[in-house]
Amino acid sequence: MSQCAFPEDAGYLKCDMDDASETHEESLGEEAFDTVNSSIVSGESVRFFVHVNLQVQPSQAAESELPDGCGLLHTSRKYLKLKNFEEEIRAHRDLDGFLDRASIILNETATSLDDVLRAMLVRLVHKPDNTESDCNLDLLMAVLFTDAGTPMEGKVHLLSDTIQGVTATVTGVQYQQSWLCIICTSKSLLKRHVCISRLVRPQNWGENCCEVRFVILVLAPPKMKSTKTATEVGRTFATMFLDITFRQKLLKTRTEEEFKEALVHQRQLLTMMDQGLTPSLKHYSISSIYIPKSHQPLQQKDFFPVGKGIREDFARRFPVYPLDFTDGIIGKNKAVGKFITTTLFLYFACLLPTIAFGSLNDEITYGAIDVQKTIAGQSIGSLLYALFSGQPLVVLLTTAPLALYTHVIRGICDDYDLDFNTFYAWTGLWNSFFLALYALFNFSLIMSLFKRSTEEIIALFISMTFVLDAVKGMVKIFQKYYGTSHGNHNADHISVLSLLGLGTSLNTSFHTALNTSLLANPPELTSVSSRSAEHSSRETAVLSLLIMLGTLWLSYTLYQFKKSPYLHPYMREILSDCALPISVLTFSVISSYGFQEINMSKFRYNPSERLFKIAEMQSLSLGAIGSAMGLGFLLSMLFFIEQNLVAALANAPENRLVKGTAYHWDLLLVAIINTGLSLFGMPWIHAAYPHSPLHVRALAVVEERVENGHIYETIVNVWETRLTTLGASILVGFSLLLLPLPLQWIPKPVLYGLFLYIALTSIDANQLFERMALLLKDQASYPPTHYIRRVPQRKIHYFTGLQVLQLLLLCAFGMSPLPYMKMIFPLIMMVMIPIRYKLLPRIIEAKYLDAMDAEH
Repeated sequence: MSQCAFPEDAGYLKCDMDDASETHEESLGEEAFDTVNSSIVSGESVRFFVHVNLQVQPSQAAESELPDGCGLLHTSRKYLKLKNFEEEIRAHRDLDGFLDRASIILNETATSLDDVLRAMLVRLVHKPDNTESDCNLDLLMAVLFTDAGTPMEGKVHLLSDTIQGVTATVTGVQYQQSWLCIICTSKSLLKRHVCISRLVRPQNWGENCCEVRFVILVLAPPKMKSTKTATEVGRTFATMFLDITFRQKLLKTRTEEEFKEALVHQRQLLTMMDQGLTPSLKHYSISSIYIPKSHQPLQQKDFFPVGKGIREDFARRFPVYPLDFTDGIIGKNKAVGKFITTTLFLYFACLLPTIAFGSLNDEITYGAIDVQKTIAGQSIGSLLYALFSGQPLVVLLTTAPLALYTHVIRGICDDYDLDFNTFYAWTGLWNSFFLALYALFNFSLIMSLFKRSTEEIIALFISMTFVLDAVKGMVKIFQKYYGTSHGNHNADHISVLSLLGLGTSLNTSFHTALNTSLLANPPELTSVSSRSAEHSSRETAVLSLLIMLGTLWLSYTLYQFKKSPYLHPYMREILSDCALPISVLTFSVISSYGFQEINMSKFRYNPSERLFKIAEMQSLSLGAIGSAMGLGFLLSMLFFIEQNLVAALANAPENRLVKGTAYHWDLLLVAIINTGLSLFGMPWIHAAYPHSPLHVRALAVVEERVENGHIYETIVNVWETRLTTLGASILVGFSLLLLPLPLQWIPKPVLYGLFLYIALTSIDANQLFERMALLLKDQASYPPTHYIRRVPQRKIHYFTGLQVLQLLLLCAFGMSPLPYMKMIFPLIMMVMIPIRYKLLPRIIEAKYLDAMDAEH
């Protein structure tokens, strides 16, 4: 059969892997199974085809009953996608390494497969620069085949691990039989080796190998970085040999130098093809390679006409609006249980921070904004957003930066003798006015300039602030109770506030500000403390630490319980979804009832005289209204960035949301909601991180997949519903009936454990955190991510270091003890755009930056 008889210009690649489960040496068997596990699965239309045969030795009892030579052979086939020479840097490095230590056999006269392979192994072993002094040729030959050491030795003589090109046609799969790539891993090897042998004449070595002219042998140690395995090296050379024109050119070469030049030329062609620069080469069978689209810069016309983005959002989301209420409830695929558990998770995740910030606002506003108003505003605002938003999976919440602005407004009112409720209302109205302008003029398009790396810097910063809140809160508790007497409590209290930077201003993180309220002694608790001075001892500090860590341990253990082998999968999923409610309730009961004799601090609560009272807008002068406009503009910058950034993280491609986005309409809706909250003196709310991505995760159907021995989770689909946010908002509203008890039974350490849990779960998919962890990992343990394949390792670490510097810049402003520095924090986030587009490309090549900012 002629090799030209195959339509190879639409080819696949096939990899055959036949491994004996038992051999004459234990180590040989382990290496065989290591080889099986190193294959990569892909769904590309042009593929490597992996074929695994596992020969199983029958027991001696069975042998007596079976005919001679009878055994079991397990065959498995998998696809490997082609090497992308433009994006995957390892393709070039594999070839460069081969050219530096070339082992090329031209005009091999041997006719049997065993003789050809032995000649190739001898060439590798006897190279002048060979470092494999302890290499055993017989052992390597045994690893290449399946039958060594089995009862049928010599009878089932199959290669263990091969790669071949295949072509899918209407009549079936046809093999490219003129070349064969054989890959092997052995613990006796110290480094990777590649040898290419060109046979003098085509050889018939059995089925699918009828006219072999080229044999590529790849050897590698089993413990290698995921991009350096034998399979990956074989994939590089197999991609090159897939082209019949290239193979015909190799047949005409007369010297090793000409052979090397042909390899280099083929690499250039493949690189140009992947760049899309040579349309005439598209028939080369690599038509399915992904080519990233270039980013079109924003132009002035993109922001006009006015309201264009809102109209497009309506056109995109309104047709599927009824499905937001019926998906998962009506039809065959129901998810009522998941909706209930997600609603409970969202209820606790929103209620506890709301109580904390309500207690904080109660103190800094002298009761003008208290816990009751905070809960009421949270319930009403999130209920309206759940009903009318374009992306209902986004969660609205009041945050520490908003409490910071409230604190600044309170200070201005005290300094200039202004009515707080009126000045607060005017600031909120100006904020809503600017947000409405941003929405009408399509300013959300600017957020497309925020690359994934920038978003992850800000997200990791917010996660860090949760950890900082918990740590500083626990430090304050230990300073108050551990090793100090009650008589010196006031002096210690002042010194600790000064030490933590909380004496004159709020802490600077997104959530650290609440510690002033949660940690300072409110008046009603001071009297309790004086009556129970005997309990203000070390036991309180130690118990608080245990309660915090216990809340974190139980919640995160239950969150990971879905990966355990215990119980039914449905029960594991329920326990995982209810991890937060179970842990909060458990340790609140333990703290309140199990240790009643130990006094634990509770959150501040003062009941409101009037829950709904409109501010007197006419009582301010024009100058005061102008000052409110300045504050409102800075506040609108914070709202604009936070709302769009969190929405972008919720709508990330890896979440596989299908109903579309509505950035412009959601921004206008947030402006409308905060207009009402401002008039009634309730705390402002905007999209919250990490609650929104965690909400998406809670509604997701997740599968575990294995690639190169690395287990990772991928989202299959997400239930895009409004019912969970609606239910959580209603439950938060009903929580007003639970004040002050039993909600005051929840101690502060439980809140700190909640913050640690939210921080820990929010960094699961943060690539910045993953790349920081690479610095502590062995290269063999690197996951096979897209940036590991496409970017040199040194460039990855450079990029990670530059991101860390940007993170420190955010911390310098966002965690400053000066309130007015924290107010310009949104501008610092905007400065990160020119840093990414202007500064970083001067340090790292743009193609590597784009690869690390890519989704996959």
